Order: sequence, then C-alpha cells, then structure tokens
Amino acid sequence: MANITATMVKDLRETTGAGMMDCKAALTETSGDMQAAVDWLRKKGLSKAAKKAGRVAAEGLIGIFVTGKKGAMVEVNSETDFVARNDHFQGLVKMIADVALNTGEDVEAIKAAKAGSMTIADAVSSAIATIGENITPRRAAVLEVGQGVIGNYMHNEISDGLGKIGVLVALESSGNAGELALLGRQVAMHIAASNPIAIDAAGVDPAVVKREKDILADKFRQQGKPEAMIEKITESGLKTFYKEQTLLEQPFIFDDKKSVAQALKEIEHRVARFQLEGLAAGHEEALAAGVAVRSLAPRHRDAHGRFRGPGGNLDRQRRHQGPTADQPRRPA
Repeated sequence: MANITATMVKDLRETTGAGMMDCKAALTETSGDMQAAVDWLRKKGLSKAAKKAGRVAAEGLIGIFVTGKKGAMVEVNSETDFVARNDHFQGLVKMIADVALNTGEDVEAIKAAKAGSMTIADAVSSAIATIGENITPRRAAVLEVGQGVIGNYMHNEISDGLGKIGVLVALESSGNAGELALLGRQVAMHIAASNPIAIDAAGVDPAVVKREKDILADKFRQQGKPEAMIEKITESGLKTFYKEQTLLEQPFIFDDKKSVAQALKEIEHRVARFQLEGLAAGHEEALAAGVAVRSLAPRHRDAHGRFRGPGGNLDRQRRHQGPTADQPRRPA
C-alpha cells in the first residue's frame, strides 16, 4: 500500500479544490497516483476544478521580442527566483529572444547561433560562471503573419518584454492596423486569463477528448443514468468542455456576452495561432494542432501538456467579470 503523505494530500487539495478527507481517500484508492486521484475525484463529482492538474516547479523568465509581423517568445530556466531578478540574467533572456526571432523554435539551433562575437551557448556558460546557478534555455516559439498583427501580453512584467506568463497571438487580417493591434493585445490578455488548450474543438488532442468522455461517462453511470442515455449526455458534456477550454468558444473577458469567435467575427479577424508561455520544470510535451500552451508555475504542472505558470498558476478555466483593457484579472 502506498504511503500517503500530508504533502501529497495538500498538493491534491490545491489542485482540485476537494476536501482533505476526500483527497486522502482518492490517493488511497489510486495508490498515490496523483493524476489517477484527480480523475477519481472528478468521477465522484468531488473535484471543484474540472481541468486542474498537478503542476511542477521551475524558476526563470519568459522573454518576448516582437518586430513587425513576427514575434518570438522564449523560456529560460534558473534554479531560483532570485536569479530571475538579476540584471545579467534578464539581459541574457532578452538576447536569446532576439536571436530566436531569426533562428526559429529549435533550442539547439538557438544555442548554436551567434550574438555578437559569441554563441548563445557560450553566453549561457558565461552567465552560469558569473551568477553561480544552472541556467537552461528551455524552449521557444516563433509566430509570423503575412497580413495582420502579432499581439502580445506579459503578465507580471518585471522589465520590458520579461515576466512570468507571456502570450503571443497571430491575427490574420487586412483590417485597420490600430484596431488590429488593440484586438491582438486583448485576445492575448484573454488567453493569459482563460488558458485555452486549443483554438477550437478540432485542435484538441484526441487523447484529451477520449479521457474527458471516459470521465463523463463514468460519472453519469455512478449517478444512475440509463446506459442508453449516457452517450448522448456525454456528447452534451463535451460541448460544455469545449466552451470552457477552447479559445474561440470561451466567453470573451472584455465582453462576456460574446464568445471570442463572435468578437473576432464582428471585425472579420482570424486567429492563426497562439502561444501561451510560462515556466515549467515538468518538461511536458506540447499539444498537437500547432497550438502551444506554455507557462511558468511553481511546483506544479499541467495535465494536458505544454507549459503552465510561477507565482501565478494558470487554471484551465476561470470566469472573469469585466477587466479593463490594461488590467485583466490575474490568472488563478
């Protein structure tokens, strides 16, 4: 029998919002498997957060560099948050983001690229020797549009283009440049706050859909629903899941009477792709469909892949009531 520690119960409780005894029972029933315990609680209807998961710690910074119709975002890890406030480290992250803009998303290619007289790998080694902590360029994302704009947003920005949670969003449109720039920032802020897992239902990983269907079906069986009805009500449950978890179907945080798709349709813009960046030491793999969700979270990781957030953990879905254009509600 697995040894269920108080720390395990605490982590599961923070992840799901379930009661302490329920969390202990879930861990006992699943032999200490955290993800299985989350699913057990959801099937019992005891988890208050449908899409939260265990998260993993990492420190460091997200860096964003945008110029014209192209933008780059990088994650660079350090061992402690103290180093993230170091001017030398911040300069290194900006340098890596600048290089990534022209080099692309491959981290090894970025490390081999030159910045002035030295490679990024040499610059990292020099910073390690100076600062005294291990520093790792973790991953990168690059977005570009032919017509349109690259919107961006940095939450908890500590310096220009540096912070803990960052978003890039590519809007394809031939519309007014000023209008596009505002919309791009608003959509980026929405993504940071609402944390979608894909642009639309078609972009959700099939494995995630299957897992959600299985959880819903088991939950309805335990509620005593007739087997003949379960498939139909499960499909209805999936529609709710897509509305909460996919960008275009989510209520737009700047006008929750509209979905993001409706807000975009009004001015005929299309989201080509988005990136939500943050730190994670969980080394999760990315979701499919060309959509990257990444973030920096202390001692936590995301169940569905791509990265999640330090000091500001990103929950799967959180309702927001009318944030201002410059001050959205902080991600949970």
